[in-house]
Amino acid sequence: MSSSPDRKRPGRTSKPTIAVTGAAARLGEALTGKLAFGGEVRRVVGLDAERGAAPATWRLGEVTDPHLAERLSGVDTLVHLAVDSDLNSEPRERTARNVRAAQTAITAAAAAGVHHVVLLSTAMVYGALPDNPLPLEDDAPLRATPDGTLVGDLLEIERLAAIAPRAHPGLTVTVLRPAAIVGPGVDTYLTRHFEAPRLLVVRGTKPVWQFCHIDDLLSALEYAALGKVNGVVPVASDGWLTQEEIEEISGMRRMELPEGLAVGAAERLHRLHLTPAPASDLQYVMHPWAVSNKKLREAGWEPVFTNEEAFGQLLEDIDGHHAALARRLGKKDAAAGLGAAGATVALVGTAALVRRARRKRRGGGSVT
Repeated sequence: MSSSPDRKRPGRTSKPTIAVTGAAARLGEALTGKLAFGGEVRRVVGLDAERGAAPATWRLGEVTDPHLAERLSGVDTLVHLAVDSDLNSEPRERTARNVRAAQTAITAAAAAGVHHVVLLSTAMVYGALPDNPLPLEDDAPLRATPDGTLVGDLLEIERLAAIAPRAHPGLTVTVLRPAAIVGPGVDTYLTRHFEAPRLLVVRGTKPVWQFCHIDDLLSALEYAALGKVNGVVPVASDGWLTQEEIEEISGMRRMELPEGLAVGAAERLHRLHLTPAPASDLQYVMHPWAVSNKKLREAGWEPVFTNEEAFGQLLEDIDGHHAALARRLGKKDAAAGLGAAGATVALVGTAALVRRARRKRRGGGSVT
């Protein structure tokens, strides 16, 4: 997937010009600013449909525009961050948009003479399985299930990344695979797991928890953009936390369920469009998928946040939010769930949603 991305074009300064897709969004804007002020870049090009606040040379347009190659003129490295990860996006439309954007970015980069593309994926592509080694190395097989989730989108994007150097000789691709991302503004299936009144633990499983603070992800992206690390690059805090440590740090109580009940509830609620995450995503709170950050450390990178500190940040960020199986609950739903002693986590706060859905269907209404 990679060879050295450090080749310089004849006649060019040793400092690269780096372009970032999705540069007006939160993560892209933060990386664009970091690169602009870092002193190691000749120029930063912001690529997005609208101008962001970061100091950059802005070239506006959609990343899926076939004319993207024209906006990559003079660029040495392209960092592609324009990935739709919104939990509320319609799955088929999101997948089509994400895959098309990645295809366009890679093809346009090759056409424009860009020699290095950096893609952001996730460590979830390794899959969460009971026989996973701890930690997973960068070359571990990808065993996640491509089932219409964001992970499925990223598996397809990684497939495109793997064949890109063969399809476009001279192009190298670096793929970052962060652990569970946390930090201000981060809202994912995994962060919402901790918004439940109690922590779901599936009986007989031994999950471990590993985090990647968004600040550490930004510094890893900078390393990749500057060619200090290449190939497949897992990103995470050192080590991991056990379920018992998570409960001790958070002060949250667990609700232990048989696997059949937990998965059955998740399947039913997802089928009713009451939760954004399919039942398959429960694997990530059941089995280990912690990764090694050895490749980054060997390049001189160090995480600023420990897992304990990153988890503490997550707890601060979700304060006041309530969710069940990744579905955000309103105040009435949350109050009902919090007061229902003995209710299972898989059903805490969702029974009201099921009843509401039935009433709307009987009355001809739609579930929103």
